[in-house]
Amino acid sequence: MIIVDAGFFYALADAGDAWHQRATRAMQTQGVGWITTWPVLTEATHLLTRWIDTSAAQALMLDVAAGSITVWQWAEPQTERMTHLMTRYASLPMDLADASLVLLAEHLGHGRILTTDEREFGAYRFKSREPFTNLLADMEHD
Repeated sequence: MIIVDAGFFYALADAGDAWHQRATRAMQTQGVGWITTWPVLTEATHLLTRWIDTSAAQALMLDVAAGSITVWQWAEPQTERMTHLMTRYASLPMDLADASLVLLAEHLGHGRILTTDEREFGAYRFKSREPFTNLLADMEHD
């Protein structure tokens, strides 16, 4: 499974986005399986609705409903861990969506991610020391 952030979903939908070409090429990774969290989907649908239109947000949610994108839910006791992460990375700052993806990486045991947030996911560590691998940033830019 590959972790997916909101910026990737947005870049995929917006042909004018600087990351769009790479996001389109990254579609080939969907066969491996994409996984995200509800806070990320909340952020992505907000961005899509605000900057593109509601049909883009609806299309994303239809992909979720069809099972093309897995949504992971953390166990309630892990919510406190997210507040610790948000405090640790307050200078970036870390939001709830990003904190949920750090927890997801810890759950999966890897940090392979599709994101446009190079600065943040370049700084975040899961399991306190493990770096993320931004598959989208590693793709050649046209």
